[in-house]
Amino acid sequence: MENSNNHLDVEKKSERSETVDLNDNTLQVDISDALSEREKVKFTVHTKTTLKDFAKQDFSVVRQHEEFIWLHDRFEENESYAGYIIPPPPPRPDFDSSREKLQKLGEGEGSMTAEEFKKMKQELEAEYLATFKKTVAMHEVFLCRLANHPIFRADTNFRVFLEYEQDLSVRGKNKKEKLETFLRSFSKTTDEILLGSTQKDVDEFFDKEKSFLLDYHSLLKDATVRADKMTKTHKDVADHYIKISSCLLEMATADTNQLERFATKTADIFEKARKIENRVSTDEDLKLSDTLRYYMRDTTAAKNLLYRRLRCLADYEGANRALEKARAKNKDVHAAEWSQHQACEKFEQMSAKGKEELIDFKVRRVAAIKKNLVELCELELKHANTHSQLLKASIVALREEL
Repeated sequence: MENSNNHLDVEKKSERSETVDLNDNTLQVDISDALSEREKVKFTVHTKTTLKDFAKQDFSVVRQHEEFIWLHDRFEENESYAGYIIPPPPPRPDFDSSREKLQKLGEGEGSMTAEEFKKMKQELEAEYLATFKKTVAMHEVFLCRLANHPIFRADTNFRVFLEYEQDLSVRGKNKKEKLETFLRSFSKTTDEILLGSTQKDVDEFFDKEKSFLLDYHSLLKDATVRADKMTKTHKDVADHYIKISSCLLEMATADTNQLERFATKTADIFEKARKIENRVSTDEDLKLSDTLRYYMRDTTAAKNLLYRRLRCLADYEGANRALEKARAKNKDVHAAEWSQHQACEKFEQMSAKGKEELIDFKVRRVAAIKKNLVELCELELKHANTHSQLLKASIVALREEL
């Protein structure tokens, strides 16, 4: 895993969590290939389109994670998109955990049998590959959300990201920029808390959405933590099956007369059970944990829309007060009227767009969660049947040795 680049052909996406469905074929975006190096991942972004804004109908470019973040920030900072839910940025590729585990495994090689070491190494390599596939999937989902949106798909920066063949020369933030980002985030959080306690929303729809999203985000966060614990438990069970199987094989070697065949068959049973537990863990992580985690981040994006609208409402009411003062003093009335008109128009447009976005968010979220939960149930049933058949066959096989 460490000696060479890890290459993944991602044309087949059967193992991915389906969070976005593209019904419009005029702009299709996918990540057709990805190359993992020690410090970065290079994504091959493939685009197929019939839109006349693009020079070609079928083309590909290579992008890194920082360029995805750059694209997200361009949407986030664009005032024209203040009334829309900006798709959450893909998480940074993080393979440090898998690498650390592999390093520790190498250090402890002398304390385990060759068979146990081989199986543990296979487990860690499979975990690394699963993490890599999820990373690719999350980056693709981000692009698909943009491509499927009637407004975002026409963005100039998005077209540059998809079409410009050279490196975008995007670098990561330095310490000063990270500090500035933190301070802006802190200021925004403070302003959000202040607005939430002092600014009353005039629209019942948005007031209800705010309460719902706050509660829903909390529930998603709690459910994600519990789902992660469940998948980790299945993974731990699989890891312990390796140790049990290894011990049974040692017993078979030590007691060649009485227990050799019996212990060997039992070890084989635990090995088969390990593979089932691993598949259960992987499917639960993909269909449940990842779905919950994604919509927790998407819910945060919806909350950000509500914050921007509430800030716009506060500015509108401030413009109304400024107009009243100007009229009372009979000074700069025309300028105050123009500012009030602009604030009113901006607030009304943001409210109209925001309402559409939140309704669409609900439909999309419900459909995706239903789909993934149904698929999870089908997979759980499949694994349960496989496990049941294994146990039945194991009883028959072990009775033959009595």
